[in-house]
Amino acid sequence: MDFKRRFITVDETWIHHYTPETKEQSKQWTEAGGSAPKKAKTIQSAGKVMATVFWDFKGILLIDYLQKGKTINSEYYCNLLDQLNVQIREKRPGLQRKKIIFHQDNAPAHKSVLTMAKINELKYELLDHPPYSPDLAPSDFYLFPNLKKFLAGKRFTSNEDAITVVNHYFEDLEENYFNQAIELLDKRWTNCIEVSQEIILKNK
Repeated sequence: MDFKRRFITVDETWIHHYTPETKEQSKQWTEAGGSAPKKAKTIQSAGKVMATVFWDFKGILLIDYLQKGKTINSEYYCNLLDQLNVQIREKRPGLQRKKIIFHQDNAPAHKSVLTMAKINELKYELLDHPPYSPDLAPSDFYLFPNLKKFLAGKRFTSNEDAITVVNHYFEDLEENYFNQAIELLDKRWTNCIEVSQEIILKNK
């Protein structure tokens, strides 16, 4: 319980101006013996904006949409961490009395010396993320897949339109939605530790 209340995670995802529906979403009912109508193949649009999403078991803490011409380097990411700290004080004042467990993946900007110094300055407890383990990143196995399903089939004419829809989507989600994601993560971490211990014992 204490882990869940102190846990904050972050990840990035592209928001495309158009995301095709999945095969499951685009299925159509046909009469017995009939054939489904042929559909033109569709692909993701070139127009897109990157969203960096910080969230916890209660909901979204901060979303940053990368401006055109910018890249997420160490300086940019450290600035986001400062913004996050402000949002924590405003939205989760109780967390100021606890040591935050912070989770991120192993992207270069996340693991740089500058970023490590910033995380240390903020006094966050960094949760190590095993390489190539999207199943242990709640944004990858829960938050973003559901967002992409929601966006599938929708078309936007600009980054601003896409951003508005994404913001409304997250605002409409109830607290229990995020709570379930962190509980799933707790179970996945437990399973991962148990499997690792079994492998160690077998190799002794």
